[in-house]
Amino acid sequence: MPNPKPTQILLSDLERDCLESIICCTSKPYRLVQRAQLILLAAQGQSNTAIAEQIHLGRRGVREWRNRWYRACEQWSQDMSSETAKHLLPGKIEAVLSDRPRSGSPGKFGVEQIVEIVAQEKRTSCYHWPPYQSLDAKRTCGRSDKTKASPGNFAPQCGAFFKMRLR
Repeated sequence: MPNPKPTQILLSDLERDCLESIICCTSKPYRLVQRAQLILLAAQGQSNTAIAEQIHLGRRGVREWRNRWYRACEQWSQDMSSETAKHLLPGKIEAVLSDRPRSGSPGKFGVEQIVEIVAQEKRTSCYHWPPYQSLDAKRTCGRSDKTKASPGNFAPQCGAFFKMRLR
């Protein structure tokens, strides 16, 4: 079965400038930069296979991002008549090239518990727990009583949560 024909991507000068500024910005996430490169290469008329080899992404992924860009361009091309809409274009482009929310199981902890943990983390540094607290966290992990919000009860499950710096 032959591969589907790639969607034709046409970029305005403003869209091209926005994509190039995303690529040049060193503080942007890698995936966002990779997807901006993908769209620029697609606008040059390259095939999905060639783009996939250049940016180290699968052909199916290239096709999906190409189609997603095309659908988004159809929507905002109607809204781009005013000057204020042109100022919103960089944000719209980043939104299109960003990951969609992923499905998954609901959170295990309520908002109140997370707020209490964050408040406690701000009072005492959770990044440098004394060894006895780390052992206590391992012991309480198997407990059925996990409703009490304390670092010992949440450390094994929320390691990534504590690694984030919330200011």
